[in-house]
Amino acid sequence: MVMKGLTLRGLEVFEALARTGSVAQAAEITGLSQPSVSQQLRNLENALGTELVDHGRRPMRLTQAGRSFLARTEAVLAELQMAQSELTVMDLGHLTTLSIGLIDDFDNDLTPRLATLLADSLTRSNFKLLTLPSLDLFEELEAQRLHLMVSAHSGEVLEGVVEYPLVQDPFILVTPKGVENAVQDLPFLRYAREQLISRQIEAHLARQRLEYEERFEIGSHLALMAMVARGLGWAITTPLGYMRATRFHDALEAHPAPFGDFARTISLFTRTDWSDQVPQEVAGMMRRLMRNQIVDPALAQLPWLTDRLKVMG
Repeated sequence: MVMKGLTLRGLEVFEALARTGSVAQAAEITGLSQPSVSQQLRNLENALGTELVDHGRRPMRLTQAGRSFLARTEAVLAELQMAQSELTVMDLGHLTTLSIGLIDDFDNDLTPRLATLLADSLTRSNFKLLTLPSLDLFEELEAQRLHLMVSAHSGEVLEGVVEYPLVQDPFILVTPKGVENAVQDLPFLRYAREQLISRQIEAHLARQRLEYEERFEIGSHLALMAMVARGLGWAITTPLGYMRATRFHDALEAHPAPFGDFARTISLFTRTDWSDQVPQEVAGMMRRLMRNQIVDPALAQLPWLTDRLKVMG
C-alpha cells in the first residue's frame, strides 16, 4: 500500500527540483505554479518523514536522504514513462505496409525499443526498418521508398515533406578527461565531410571564422569518441552522440561548445501525401521514448544542458 501523501505529481516535482535546484524552473517543467511546487515538495517530505532538500540554500541542494530517494524516484518515473509509451502505442493494423528509417544515433537503446513497439502494433502488415545516415534517409524518402524517417533536419527547404520536430540536440565539446586547454593543444577530430553532422559543424565554425588543421576525418562516431578518450584530440558532437559513447565516458569530459551556442533539430519526416494520423502518433511515441531513454539520462549526467537539450512538440 502506497503511503498517504506519496503521489506521482510529487515525485515529478521532486525530480524537477533535484535537476534544476530552482522552484521557478521546476514550475515551468511541471506546468504548476511556484506555490504548488513548494506544496508538493512539503507534502512529499511530510509523507516520507524527512527533508529531501536543504531549504536554506539557493540553488536548492539535496540532503543525503534526498540523494538516496532521487535514485528511486528516477527509476520509478522511468518505468512509468516506458509503460506509458507501450500502452499508448497506436493501432497500426489497418496498414498493409510500413517502412521507416532512422539515423544510427539511436542504435543503442531507442531503435530496438521502437522496432518492438511498432512490430507489436503491425498485426497484418509488412514492416521495414532501416538505419542509415541522414542524407541517405532524405534520398530514400524523396524516392518514396520510406513512409517515415527520423533524422536531423538538413536546414534546407523540403518540398512535399511534413516535419514533426522531436528533440533539440545542441552541439557540445568533448575532450579527453583531465586535459586542460585541449582545443589549443590537441588536434580537431572531425566527422567525415560526407556526413550531415559534419556539414553543420563546419558551417558554424565558418560563421565564427574559426579554422583548424585538417588532419583527422572519421566516419564512425564511436571511433571518433574512442580517439578522444585516448587523448588523440578533441571533437564536437551532441548529447545524443555523447550518450551513445557510454563505454568511453570514464575517459571523456563534455563541455558547452566554446564557439557559441548552436544546435540541430531531430525530427520525424513524412511526405505530404500521407493524410492519416500515423505520423503524428509515431512522433508522439518517439518523443516519449527519447525523453525516457536519452534526454532525461543525459540531463541527469550533464545538468548544464537543461533548457538546451529538450523534447519538442
